Amino acid sequence: MQLKFSKWHGCGNDFVLVNGFNENINDIQEHSAAICDRHFGVGADGVILTLPSKTCDFRMQIFNSDGTEAEMCGNGIRCFALDAYKSGLTDKLSFTVETKAGIMRPRLTADNKASVCVNMGEPVLAGEQIPVKGCGSEHIINKQITVDDNQFYITCVSMGNPHCVIFVDDIKKIDINKWGPVLEKYEIFPNKTNVEFVQVINRTHLRMRVWERGAAITLACGTGACASLVASVLNDLCDRKARLELDGGDLAIAWDETDNNVYMTGPAKKVFEGIYYSE
Repeated sequence: MQLKFSKWHGCGNDFVLVNGFNENINDIQEHSAAICDRHFGVGADGVILTLPSKTCDFRMQIFNSDGTEAEMCGNGIRCFALDAYKSGLTDKLSFTVETKAGIMRPRLTADNKASVCVNMGEPVLAGEQIPVKGCGSEHIINKQITVDDNQFYITCVSMGNPHCVIFVDDIKKIDINKWGPVLEKYEIFPNKTNVEFVQVINRTHLRMRVWERGAAITLACGTGACASLVASVLNDLCDRKARLELDGGDLAIAWDETDNNVYMTGPAKKVFEGIYYSE
């Protein structure tokens, strides 16, 4: 395999982007774990493909660093949008993107075109749709669960992919490497889940760390930031607009009361281009 790519990151959440219009991507999923390997490959949290769509301007497909396919990626779609614009695939500042989580609408800022606002759609709160086993249409808000004799209070949200949000008093004291993988695969999550630990600084400032399903600890998670804002509002811990402070940078998240959509605004940056070779 010989593959041209560009490397991008959004708040430290990094991706290998491949132009599926030009490159041979037939076997890319089976190579994605090797591509993402930080010692023997390019190094990334995921591989993102830019593809044609019958219903939208583009289609985005993403594979995690373990080779599994994800429905969506908030930081990834900002990188996707800027790459599509700056590589000349479109001259629009706003366009539609088909994903497995539905149609997303990124909009590049008109000033420096280094920041992207994405309408992430409506959050899904019904347990059976997130999905969370045995919950029907119940909303999972501050629900107590017991994991390895430890008590956690979880709020679950889907932003096209499942999230389990846990509020903590001091995020520095949370052993994410211990609890992240256990909660990701906990029995009530049939499709596994992303896990966010959130410390409320004030009603407009949240500190979040994340264990991503299929990628372990990452420096940022866009859908996770959206889910965390929604969960905070549902628990009356913050306002509908807040700054989400992640390990790799900040995102501005707003849950609009008029249309019930969540809007994410943040940076994306191209790091380098290259060619990946595999025997």
